[in-house]
Amino acid sequence: MTLFDSGNALTTCRFSAHFLEIIVMKRFAAVAIAVVLSLFLIESPAISDETPAPVRGGKLVFAIPGTPDTLDPQMTTGTLTFQHIKSAYDTLVEPDEKGEIVPALAESWDFSPESLTLTFHLRKGVVFHNGDPFTAADVKATFDRMLAPDSASPYKPAFSAVKEIRVVDETTVEFVLNEMFSPLLGTLASGWSAILPKRAIEEGHDFSTHPLGTGPFVFKEWVRDDHLSYTRFTQYWMEGKPYINELELKTVIEPVTQLMGLQTGEFDGIMFVEPHTIPQIESNPDTKMFTYPTGLALVIAMNHARPPFDNLLVRQAISSAIDRQALLDIAYFGGEKIEAFLDAGNPYYLKQDEKYPYHPEKAKQLLAEAGYPNGFECTLTLPQNYTPHVNAGNMVQNMLKNIGITANIQLVDWGTWLSQVYRGKEYDITIIGHTGQLDPHNRLASEMGYTNYKNPTMTELIKKAAAAYQPEERKAFYDDVQRILANDAVMVFIGTYNGLCGLRSNMYGFRMTYALETPDFRDTFKTKE
Repeated sequence: MTLFDSGNALTTCRFSAHFLEIIVMKRFAAVAIAVVLSLFLIESPAISDETPAPVRGGKLVFAIPGTPDTLDPQMTTGTLTFQHIKSAYDTLVEPDEKGEIVPALAESWDFSPESLTLTFHLRKGVVFHNGDPFTAADVKATFDRMLAPDSASPYKPAFSAVKEIRVVDETTVEFVLNEMFSPLLGTLASGWSAILPKRAIEEGHDFSTHPLGTGPFVFKEWVRDDHLSYTRFTQYWMEGKPYINELELKTVIEPVTQLMGLQTGEFDGIMFVEPHTIPQIESNPDTKMFTYPTGLALVIAMNHARPPFDNLLVRQAISSAIDRQALLDIAYFGGEKIEAFLDAGNPYYLKQDEKYPYHPEKAKQLLAEAGYPNGFECTLTLPQNYTPHVNAGNMVQNMLKNIGITANIQLVDWGTWLSQVYRGKEYDITIIGHTGQLDPHNRLASEMGYTNYKNPTMTELIKKAAAAYQPEERKAFYDDVQRILANDAVMVFIGTYNGLCGLRSNMYGFRMTYALETPDFRDTFKTKE
């Protein structure tokens, strides 16, 4: 399966020597991820079957275990939202299946180190769903909206290095930087950099309930907590794509209901598969497994602003009380342990000796040393729509009980988890998987905010890594960051695991976007069952 038609795939992109080195590093990233994850990927014979010629038409129903908090790409940090709205939007550049940054709405780009200017040369003939032609003015309007003084976008800090955005002509736009910022290209390839139409922005279009972009599918309706539906965009810039006429993303929280719907044909695909149900899917001639390497970093996050989690000894005790491999093997069906806040296949990930190996007796000693010989009581908040996290939570509850800590489980829906835990920072401990990022900066610089952990030395190292030219120099800074995270037991870093989707046997061309965990239906089609 290829993302681009051959003509588009051969589009030449122009880089400065420094930016070229950064992109080359991403090629090594793809190889590293493939090598690491191949050790525990599940063999899926159905997926290796020869793909038939694409078939046009039909409706595809795909079950996702949650509903978006908003449909505005600039106003959410929720993976669920990006999983729902990717089909409506495009970005200037995007990752291919190997993680390399390739053309999308921009056919090519140049970077000038002397003037700190990143110039994009835009694709011609692209139109928005409202019929407006896509031009450089739309690019400028999109990012001006995000960077406006009154903007509440959580991604505003990711563009702090951008001094201004200039429209050179209809098909050329420049990003002028205040300083060298290597992560920018990865940021522009991520879902929150989706391009919006200038006229709709000026007219006050409500993107929170009505996505409007240049993507392969046009928004039809959103019934909260039930479904989000699209129709095929007949003027999509990728000739002949997409193949299906209708796409419905169905909210189905219960895994049993998802599996039943897949087996009966009510759903053509389901986003998550519980490991113990894999034999049922693989033994059914009408269904098949789809496995993919994730960029997830699974963690047990602790709120450093709430005692006793502000105590290093307590955090070390909790880390020592957790059998991380057991969590991976049982709750997440295998994976590789991590020692810091980067996924195991990331080229910048630092291999460290296990800082806090599973040792309950040592954990009890640390608790007593911290002043809690009899343990304490806390709340473990879990997103109920993610069964693996709930299963892991039950295991963690028992592991903490063994050292005297009573963790009362609180199940909340995804919207509540985002508002209460991630944005509100109102929690004790939680378990979550942080979606992969195309550049380490996007995770390390912003995604730990909800833990209330503060370390000026680490913050400075992250800034230096972002400003570094050479991948080797960046890695040296990130190595130091990861040592700090491990030493301070900032979180219990669990590991990285595989993604498991279930599909009907007549569904082909489906893929998950590299590192970002968003389903891509541009090449998807169905044959007759």
